[in-house]
Amino acid sequence: MRMRRGTPVAAAALALALMATACQGAGEVTEGEDADLAVATGVTEDTITVGTHQPLTGVAASGYSPISRGAQAVFDYVNEQGGVNGRQIDYVVKDDAYDPAQTVDVTRELVDEEIFAMFGGLGTPTHSGVLDYLNEEGIPDVFPASGALVWNSPEEYPLTYGWQTDYTKEAKVQGQYIAENFPGQNVGFFYQNDDVGTDSQAGLDQYLTDEVVAREHYESSVTDISAQIAALQAAEAEVVVCSCIPAFMANAMLTASAMEYSPQWVVSSIGGDTRTLQGMLAAFSDGAVEGEAADAFLDGLVITSYMPRIEDPEDEWAQLFIEVWEDYREDDSEVLTNTHVFGMTQAVMFSQALLEAGEDLDRQALIDTLHSIEWQGPSPVPFTSSEDDRGGHQGVYVVQYQAGGDIELIQDTRVTDNAGGPIEETDFTQLSPSELAFHD
Repeated sequence: MRMRRGTPVAAAALALALMATACQGAGEVTEGEDADLAVATGVTEDTITVGTHQPLTGVAASGYSPISRGAQAVFDYVNEQGGVNGRQIDYVVKDDAYDPAQTVDVTRELVDEEIFAMFGGLGTPTHSGVLDYLNEEGIPDVFPASGALVWNSPEEYPLTYGWQTDYTKEAKVQGQYIAENFPGQNVGFFYQNDDVGTDSQAGLDQYLTDEVVAREHYESSVTDISAQIAALQAAEAEVVVCSCIPAFMANAMLTASAMEYSPQWVVSSIGGDTRTLQGMLAAFSDGAVEGEAADAFLDGLVITSYMPRIEDPEDEWAQLFIEVWEDYREDDSEVLTNTHVFGMTQAVMFSQALLEAGEDLDRQALIDTLHSIEWQGPSPVPFTSSEDDRGGHQGVYVVQYQAGGDIELIQDTRVTDNAGGPIEETDFTQLSPSELAFHD
């Protein structure tokens, strides 16, 4: 596979009364006072225990369960190199089945088990329900896995640090790209009916106005989207922006094909893992669409992204992740995807923060590090986690999939804000794996 440069182409908050006790002496949380961060709960001489909630079962499992397996592979790799400051990372994954009620239960379990921090809790509706609790209990809430704007609310949630490029920033870049490269073409929006869709449209609407001929949404619990796709076709949408998860991207492609409708699909990073899409196309069509047939569906798909991509042989991080996966995956038959890379990239950055926080590790040291660290990879997109800005990745680049497995870079990284600020180019270059310290 090659990646080459080309020319542009056409939750309520829940109060849970728990008291945290640390392995090395936790401070008691008193009502009305800030939590004590000068504690090292979950840290021993030899280990650092961190926890996460992930959809290992349920409707979101097929699309997102690879994230925690990717993160585990990197943590295993880090541990074999000596860990961080002589400590091994113990990564505890709890299944919440993408059910907010179960997220509350498993988060309670993780705190009872004395985790040092919450790392990469997945999902907007799920993680939103434990935000108040984690912050009130003084548990660093690092890198929630979604692009919701709420993760970047330092005054309300001082211990929460976003990671993913938020939906509005990403959609602004998509909107500008479409306006410049598909001028005069009718545009349709197909989006998930929650923060994903709301925040994405806020970005798209800054650059696409008169061009928009249809807006159609889906509910994640309803798989029949034929009416929405038919409406996009009837409106003669020539370009369709899909702000949707992989299952609904694949579903949309199959449904459109059955209607002999072939728009130019533009998909956000949450639904743009082509290997995952190939599997879903095959599964949803009972095996009729796989291999070359799946490639035909995906050929020309425009994707916005902010992480290393495994299709890129020139990206040293992608090549490291391929090697790590080969050595540390639990199932030898599981194929590496860019969804795994999401968790792998998160794990590298979290390990880097733990390492830089030093040997005298407590929660305050981690927070101080998150405010001061100079992030230089693995992503080729700039990243911030300062005291005043927890916005995570600041933009995206644009690629196009080509049948046979090639990914063509069609627009370099652009950065922006989630308001009305400009979209700008950047000269940021990430450090290589040999240059970036993230393990002993």
